[in-house]
Amino acid sequence: MADFFQHGLIATIHDLGTIQRDRLERMLERFVVNCPVGLVLPVTSGDMRAEPFTRIMEELSHVRYVQDVVVVLGMAPSVDDFREAVGRVRVLGDRARVLWTEGPRVESLYQQLNDAGLAVTTAGKGRSVWTAFGYLLADPRLKVFALHDCDIVNYDREMLARLCMPLVHPSTDFEFCKAYYARVSDRMHGRVVRLFVSPLLRALISLLGYERFLVYLDSFRYPLSGEFAVMANLAKSNRIPSDWGLEVGTLAEVFRNTSVKRVCQVDVCRCYDHKHQSLSLDDPGKGLMKMAVDIVISIFRTLASMGTVLQPGDFITLRSAYLRSAQDAIRHYHADALINGLLFDRHEEEQAVEGFARQIAVAGDLFQREPAGGEAIPNWVRVVSAFPDFPQQLRQAAEEDLKELGD
Repeated sequence: MADFFQHGLIATIHDLGTIQRDRLERMLERFVVNCPVGLVLPVTSGDMRAEPFTRIMEELSHVRYVQDVVVVLGMAPSVDDFREAVGRVRVLGDRARVLWTEGPRVESLYQQLNDAGLAVTTAGKGRSVWTAFGYLLADPRLKVFALHDCDIVNYDREMLARLCMPLVHPSTDFEFCKAYYARVSDRMHGRVVRLFVSPLLRALISLLGYERFLVYLDSFRYPLSGEFAVMANLAKSNRIPSDWGLEVGTLAEVFRNTSVKRVCQVDVCRCYDHKHQSLSLDDPGKGLMKMAVDIVISIFRTLASMGTVLQPGDFITLRSAYLRSAQDAIRHYHADALINGLLFDRHEEEQAVEGFARQIAVAGDLFQREPAGGEAIPNWVRVVSAFPDFPQQLRQAAEEDLKELGD
C-alpha cells in the first residue's frame, strides 16, 4: 500500500517499495547482535502437512537473523504427527525445535499448573502461543519474539523481515508491532474485519463517545492479523486469550501494559492469502459467526474492566448502529471493488452483515451472564513467580521428546 498517511493513535510503517528484501535482511543480521530474535510458528497437524508449511520452511531456511525457532504443534495427538513435524522442520537446523503440546511431557507440565490453580486447560492457538513464549523465555538473551501463522499460501520471508525490523532497529523504541496487509484475489476477503470489526468499533464509538481503547483498536488496519512481534518483557506480562478473541485480546493486553506510542503496525506484503473460514450462517456456533461472538465479547469485557458500564439496552442500540455502519461500509467496498475490477456479491455481503448483527445480541446475552469471562491463561510473570524454572522445563521437554524419537 504505497502511501505514507498516518492515522489514529499508533504509528503506521508503510511499504513504499523503496527497499529490497536483501538490504532489510543484512540490516537485521547486524542489529540482532544486540537484539536477538526468537520465532514462534503455531501449527496443527493438518496445516503441517499442507503445501504452505513446506514453502514457509524453505523460505525460513534462508533466514540467518533468527536465533531460535519454536514450532509449536497442536491438535496432533499421535506420535506419528510429532515425528513428521520434526522431519519437516529439520531444514531449519539445530536452532529449531518442535514443541509438542499434546505429548505426555508437555501435558504433564500443564497438569502441574492446573493442580496449582493456574488454568491452562483450554487447548487451541492461544495456549500454543502462550506455551511457545514460555519456551523462548528460557533464554534470557532473546529480546524480541515474532509470530506468524503457518497457512500463508504466498509466504515470502520479507514478511518476517518487515515484521521484526521496527522492534530490532536500534533507532526505534517500539515494544509491539502488528502486521497488516491487503487480502484480495479476484475479490475482497477479510470479511470479519471489513464487515464486522471495523463497523462495530465505529458503532461503539458513536454509542459510548470517545473511548481511547476503541480508538486505539480502530487505528489498526487489520486488527485480526495473526502476525506480530513483541518485546520479550511485554510478552511476559501479557495474558493470552484461548479463543477466537486471541488477536483482539492480545491488542487489549498491549494497550493495558505499555504506552500506545510504543505500538506500531507494519505493511508486510502487497497481498496476503491463507485458508478461508466458512461464514457458517446456518450454524452460528462455528466459523466466522463463532469468531464474531468471541471477538465482541472480548471487547465488551475489556471495556468493562476499564470501568465502562454497559446496560442491557446498549446492546439493542449497538446492533442498530452497527447495521447502519456496516451498510455504509458495503457501499464503500462495492465502489472500491468496481473501480478495481473485482468480483463483488453485494447480496452475500448483506447476508454476512445480518448474520454478524445477530451475533451482537448473542454476545450481549453471554456477556451479561458472565461479565468477567471464564478461566484465562495466566501471564508468564505469575507462572514464573510460582514455578521459576518452568520455561526451562518446557525446553527440556522438547529436547527429551526429540531424543526419545531418535532412540
